[in-house]
Amino acid sequence: MSRSFAFSALHALLLLTAGCNGGPKAPPEFPAPMTVKFVSPILARVQEFEEFTGRTTAMETIELRARVSGYLDEVAFTEGARVEAGAALLKIDPRPFVAEKDRTSAAVSQIKARQDRLAGQVRRAQELFEKKAMSQDEYDTARYDLDETTAALAEAKAADEIANLDVTFTTVTAPISGCIGRRMVDVGNLVTADQTILATLVSDESLHVYFDMDERTFLKLRRMKSQDEISAEAGPSVEVDIALADSEIFDRKALVTFFDNQLDSATGTLRVRATVKNPDGILSPGLFVRVRYPVGEAEELSTIPELSLASDQGKPYLFVVGQNEEGQVAAMRRNVELGTLQGKRRAIRSVTQEEGQPVKAEDQPITAEDEIIVTGLQRLRSGMAVTPEPMGHESPKTGSPEPAEL
Repeated sequence: MSRSFAFSALHALLLLTAGCNGGPKAPPEFPAPMTVKFVSPILARVQEFEEFTGRTTAMETIELRARVSGYLDEVAFTEGARVEAGAALLKIDPRPFVAEKDRTSAAVSQIKARQDRLAGQVRRAQELFEKKAMSQDEYDTARYDLDETTAALAEAKAADEIANLDVTFTTVTAPISGCIGRRMVDVGNLVTADQTILATLVSDESLHVYFDMDERTFLKLRRMKSQDEISAEAGPSVEVDIALADSEIFDRKALVTFFDNQLDSATGTLRVRATVKNPDGILSPGLFVRVRYPVGEAEELSTIPELSLASDQGKPYLFVVGQNEEGQVAAMRRNVELGTLQGKRRAIRSVTQEEGQPVKAEDQPITAEDEIIVTGLQRLRSGMAVTPEPMGHESPKTGSPEPAEL
């Protein structure tokens, strides 16, 4: 490379550098504020709940057993069907018991005839005794014979009543209305009194729901009760909501009727029982259910879309449209406390403040005038300039029509 060519290149580079340093500077370019969608909070009357899982059980479960021994003659029910109270279900061969009933009835008649005869003798003996025509010993013997026969008649009547009950017991009837299970003994088999289980019958008009309340909720309810903040919510007679395994809707009501008298030390839970009516016959013992237990009084709270919430180390927060330090329209962080979920909307509360301490900007309460940002939460930072737009007719995620719950 020649010296003249190198000098020319260096001279051109110096001129270019001088022109750049001496010329006017272009203004810095800032990114345009991000467009976000917002909605307004909606005030709603919200009832706080604690949710538990439970199982249904029959209010009455009866094992049908024979009360007399004998051979099974007839099964008069359909397995798994519903039966009414008093309906004949099974029949044991009654012939031996009918024969015994005939014998005891005959014994009663026999002793009754003897009693009538001795009663006549006593009347005649009394007349003779009053006329001094009979001794005291003969008169006493006639009276004692009548008393002995009267006692024997009472014994014979008791035996006859037992025989009559045995005949009645050969027919096994339903003591309650409900659903009967499968038969446990086939026709022709020997049935032993008070031992052989013939079938199982459960009531189905109403059922019990048992669930376990955790220690935290139990203590919360007890404290509320001690502070007179609630009445029925901490004891029997409170109404709870029930949802079945195939439903997200808590469409059944149950009434709490029992709290156990101590917590299970192994699980830290308290057994609770509620009673739910079953008019449509859908419920059956053994079903899995979800129970919503009301806590405290219903109150007016702000509700927002669930998708507008974010979390920082487990602490929930959201963004509202406000102004940053430069006076720009910006997304401003607000910390909140979560309430119960109402469909796709979440009830929120303001962050609890310590008495006498100043309220931080991020802990300001949410009001009905606030504009809650529901899009772009992953990219937002508190104080970041934004261009807010009201939520229109499209969903922020899919572009499909906005759901009514939003």
